Amino acid sequence: MRPIRAVCLGAATALTALLACAPVSAAAATDTHPAHDKGKHRVITLTGELRQQTQFPVNATGPAAQGDRTVFRSELFDQNHKSVGETNGTCTTTRAIEGGAEVCVVTYTLPGGQLSVQGMVFGHLNAGPPPSFDNGITGGTGEFDRARGSVHADTIRMGVRRFTIDLYL
Repeated sequence: MRPIRAVCLGAATALTALLACAPVSAAAATDTHPAHDKGKHRVITLTGELRQQTQFPVNATGPAAQGDRTVFRSELFDQNHKSVGETNGTCTTTRAIEGGAEVCVVTYTLPGGQLSVQGMVFGHLNAGPPPSFDNGITGGTGEFDRARGSVHADTIRMGVRRFTIDLYL
């Protein structure tokens, strides 16, 4: 009879081999048309108005610190100021010196589906209006199910941003 350790090692090796091969065949079977090859490019310009924001500081009465979190929700409007969706997200401070840096994960809920977006925002601790930033589109649902591209954000005034979504489907 083999010791249990040897059986576990054999099973682990087999599982590792199986998992190492599986993504290659699954990717070939399900992603035969990369997003940029489809030729569907859209640019969507929206305005976001902050509706709710909660901060969760590491140091409740102290200075900004690594690990501080902000959770937010904004309402999205088209160029005619018609409400067309919302953003919901969280940002976590990763650098609390030299103007700060935070990593953000945001979902844009739009007619037809959702867009998942993530990336860095630099300079959020500097005085003045929030900085502009560019984040990557990492996926989506519905009509955006194979979305890629980027989102550029500019502050119009406190609590209001312009989002330019450069989208490849």
